[in-house]
Amino acid sequence: MVRLWCSSLLMTILFQQLIRLCISWSVQTPTPPLPILPLPTYSQLQWQQREIIMFLHFGVNTFTDREWGTGQENPAIFNPTGLNTTQWATVAADAGVSLMILTAKHHDGFCLWPSKYTEHSVISSPWQGGKGDVVQDFVNAATAQGIDVGIYLSPWDRHDPRYGNDLLYNQYYLAQLQELLKKYSNVREIWFDGAKGANAKNMTYYFSDWFSMVKELQSSINIFSDAGPDVRWVGDETGSAGYTCWSTINRTSLSIGSPDIIQYINTGDPKGTDWLPAECDVSIRHGWFWHKSESPKKLSELLDIYYNSVGRNCVLLLNVPPNTSGLITEADANRLKEFRSAINTIFHQNLAEDCFVKVSSQRRGFGPEKMLDSEHLWSYWAPRDDDGEKDHWIEIWAKEGKFRFNVIRIQEAIGLGQRIKRHEIYVDGKLIIKATTVGYKRLHRLNGGEVHARVVRIRIRKARGVPLISSIGLHYDPFWHSKFTPT
Repeated sequence: MVRLWCSSLLMTILFQQLIRLCISWSVQTPTPPLPILPLPTYSQLQWQQREIIMFLHFGVNTFTDREWGTGQENPAIFNPTGLNTTQWATVAADAGVSLMILTAKHHDGFCLWPSKYTEHSVISSPWQGGKGDVVQDFVNAATAQGIDVGIYLSPWDRHDPRYGNDLLYNQYYLAQLQELLKKYSNVREIWFDGAKGANAKNMTYYFSDWFSMVKELQSSINIFSDAGPDVRWVGDETGSAGYTCWSTINRTSLSIGSPDIIQYINTGDPKGTDWLPAECDVSIRHGWFWHKSESPKKLSELLDIYYNSVGRNCVLLLNVPPNTSGLITEADANRLKEFRSAINTIFHQNLAEDCFVKVSSQRRGFGPEKMLDSEHLWSYWAPRDDDGEKDHWIEIWAKEGKFRFNVIRIQEAIGLGQRIKRHEIYVDGKLIIKATTVGYKRLHRLNGGEVHARVVRIRIRKARGVPLISSIGLHYDPFWHSKFTPT
């Protein structure tokens, strides 16, 4: 009887200890805050982290010195005798680009692959005796360099006689879409737009059918258009997003090709129910296709574009057109190298890592040190969500003397939603920036060339829920207001 009683007592004690251990474990393992909808998909998160991707406009326009072809070009003019897609991929890799998008068909209707649905393609050109396939060569070269690929298939077709007949042309377009996505695997982005001339035939595109077919054939693709569904156009071709730029928007308010949505897609919508981040497209030259008379933009211009696109919560799509030989020109390749080198120079050192960082409050397990590690999505500072704070702040203090900088970087943990509506930045107590959104990355380049200070305060004045900051940085841009900036 005593033995039974002792055994029962021991079991009771062990059970109580187990309960205490479980309670202790639950207390010691902090949970993250709830997300704020809408949220990005996995593919959208991967796309956002690319920051800079490349467009390649190449086709019959390259040989006619035009931007928009007529559709009446003789395929015999397409003969890039030195075509080397490996060179394209090498240039992209040297520039730190992880995705390249090729114009498989532009408005002139000429196809860079041997389509079985038309003879207006490389089949009818002298290039490689009509046996060549630019798209296949492009995919092979990019894949060999570890670069993902994308495709642009122009909806407007100035050559095909079916254009203008809704049923026949949409059947033709869908056939080519299936042809491309069945033949070339692992496409990561596909581009659709509503561009067409003022005198073009009336045409209704079956975008919903097209999008459904794309997702059926390759589900991991991000579909780009004015209205997404995965990536939206920013609304201009200057490479500049709105000073306010939300990744959220209402897709029901968007219509592809409509001029009435330009302002809306440029800024997004804090009340938007869809996650639809913006892509900023711009060419390294004045034109989209190669023209002998043109030269690449200055490095200072490209850096301005970077700050106004990547630095405003967008991805930069930079067009680099091959020439009539089928090569990216040396001038363009060198400018891209300079561009990548400049970005690396600016951001290789984060002065904040050698500073004291203070915050208004912190959720247990989500302290300020999370903003200084290398994980910029799922590691973040979170303030307490039960203290009734009206705003939240971060202070970066110099350990000794003052630090020199001219760029301030802020990044949100967008995997849990975009939150910040309004923020301010103070340097040694002086208000120097009043701004709105942050998103994946916000870069503030300060006027005056450089700043010397002891403390920088980032004050978040308004947000959707508590702000979640994944990374902060203080950087020095030697090219800003510098007479040494290469031209």
